[in-house]
Amino acid sequence: MSDHPILTTNFGQPVADNQNSVTAGARGPILLQDIHLAEKLAHFNRERVPERVVHAKGSGAYGTFRVTADITRYTCARLFERVGKETPVFLRFSTVGGELGSADTARDPRGFAVKFYTEEGNWDMVGNNTPIFFIKDPLKFPDFIHTQKRNPQTHLKDPDAVWDFWSLSPEALHQILILFSDRGTPDGFRFMHGFSSHTFSLVNANGESVWVKWHFKSKQGIRNLTPAQATALAGSDPDYAQRDLFQAIEREEFPRWRVCVQVMTPAQAERFRWNPFDLTKTWPHAEHPLIEVGELELNRNPQNYFADVEQSAFSPANIVPGMGFSPDKMLQGRLFAYNDAHRYRVGTNYAQIPVNAPRCPVRNNQRDGAMRFDGNAGSAPNYDPNSVAGTPAEAPQYREPPLDLGQAVADRYSHRNEEDHYSQPAALFALMNAAQQTLLIDNIAGSMRGVTRPEVVERQLGHFRKIDERLAQGIARKLNED
Repeated sequence: MSDHPILTTNFGQPVADNQNSVTAGARGPILLQDIHLAEKLAHFNRERVPERVVHAKGSGAYGTFRVTADITRYTCARLFERVGKETPVFLRFSTVGGELGSADTARDPRGFAVKFYTEEGNWDMVGNNTPIFFIKDPLKFPDFIHTQKRNPQTHLKDPDAVWDFWSLSPEALHQILILFSDRGTPDGFRFMHGFSSHTFSLVNANGESVWVKWHFKSKQGIRNLTPAQATALAGSDPDYAQRDLFQAIEREEFPRWRVCVQVMTPAQAERFRWNPFDLTKTWPHAEHPLIEVGELELNRNPQNYFADVEQSAFSPANIVPGMGFSPDKMLQGRLFAYNDAHRYRVGTNYAQIPVNAPRCPVRNNQRDGAMRFDGNAGSAPNYDPNSVAGTPAEAPQYREPPLDLGQAVADRYSHRNEEDHYSQPAALFALMNAAQQTLLIDNIAGSMRGVTRPEVVERQLGHFRKIDERLAQGIARKLNED
């Protein structure tokens, strides 16, 4: 008798021979009746779900969120109901534009997505390591991402497409300056902040709401890589950030983030000097200071990368009672796009996968679909309303307060004409010291060297002149040297 447990098929049947296929004679053809061979090959052909269109390369870990300050004046969400309360979480970090096998150290924003397993359902805080983004209308998202991917003819990265789009999209300038600063190449995932970027709302027990932005401030401090370090690591250790995160948790050097919110009242939003829901702009901290909420700690590595990190699925549509959305156009687009992407990539019932499954009862009328493995609600009715005792019913007490849209008229409003695209990037450039400004200029010029169309270069330099003449002259000087 062997000390090993018996190898089985997916359906539990013992496998007698895992070395040789069933054939008609020693040299004959393989028989269709070799069900073990058929199952192995069929499963192998399906081992790779389609990679994410964006955020394909990722790392993740489990941990805990602990409330450290009382914010019940802003929200009735139960995960914040008392100081000291803990909620389990899963956090996935990622690069945005690269494929599944790309380097962790690429110049790129980093995804920062946190799944809170609360007793009222999952809350997904799906953010980045920057407080803003390149665009503010979801209609432009496919266009923008196409410029970050590969040229349809050469299948190479395309600086012409990147800078042509950016030079025609001045709302991207604020994020461009962050991307090409030292913050564009963070030193792994532990030494960077996370942001909701979008504006959300919180609702208290009295039905009163405020607008909020979420901030996750690294307690490890901020560390970034130089361009030379990032390039060297891309060749010598392309999985650098994954390795660093996994090994730190294994050493029990658990990374932590201070969780905070910025708060804006509806009255303040009404008289704010720019659109407070514009994803390309920040709220000044002097006017809306950070308010501490709690601490997030990562303290457990997944046992299987594919099961937890690759199959994890996040959506900003996943909120809990005591939270709400905002008129942020990009957020509104993501509320649809993310769940739709998961249904395509992982399957209709992706919410049942353990890493995605809520840790509270689930009761609804959704049935069937591929990979349904939770009993499919048995014989219970799958329609509403019904007169069957004991079936789930709506709970009006969780209704969100109405959103006042005033006398708004439905139309296609330009998202580029309503706001100033230059003052916040100018303020950011002015905050940088001389070394940081030089690094920014070198990084942007390095990227623009690949642009072959002079009109694209001149158009983009025109935007940089509106930020700061020194920025434009520095980039032009570097390009002229080449």
